[in-house]
Amino acid sequence: PHRFQQQMRWLRSNRLRGVSIGELLDARDRRSARGLVGLTFDDGYQDFALYAMPVLQQYGFTATAFVLPGRLGGHNAWDPSRSRKELLTAEEIRGMADVGMEIGSHGLSHVSLPDADDVVLSAETVNSRAMLEELLSQRIRGFCYPYGNLDGRVVAAVRAAGYEYACATGPSRAIGRYAIP
Repeated sequence: PHRFQQQMRWLRSNRLRGVSIGELLDARDRRSARGLVGLTFDDGYQDFALYAMPVLQQYGFTATAFVLPGRLGGHNAWDPSRSRKELLTAEEIRGMADVGMEIGSHGLSHVSLPDADDVVLSAETVNSRAMLEELLSQRIRGFCYPYGNLDGRVVAAVRAAGYEYACATGPSRAIGRYAIP
């Protein structure tokens, strides 16, 4: 938390503003993205609400939180080698959206999508978006690939599910709005 506070202070002191990816893309489309920095948080850890949100609000920043609607209020069971971390609840996610944070999908349960069969891939993309839209009564624009894993089939599924953009962790042949690094 202390290092995050320092990083946000650095952005502010350099006349930069942290924003959600949706806001950054909208500004880019209007050719007015100068000085904006896209901030993302994935996995839907509860510590985002506890530590990051107050700092973001202090500086007047927003961010995109990619959450797992199939694991609300649970923990990071997909990573048993790491210490147990609690995940956001539905109420916490609603509160984040209410103060201007963008909520995006990170799938239902944090599975590697290139390894998923068609039924699981559809659930992870289509159903996760539907669950979040029902929870928040707002359109869900963004998706973030679990583990950063993607291929052409996965990108096609994300597009078909109606997302406007997707984030990846590194360079990919699937360029553009569906593999934003």
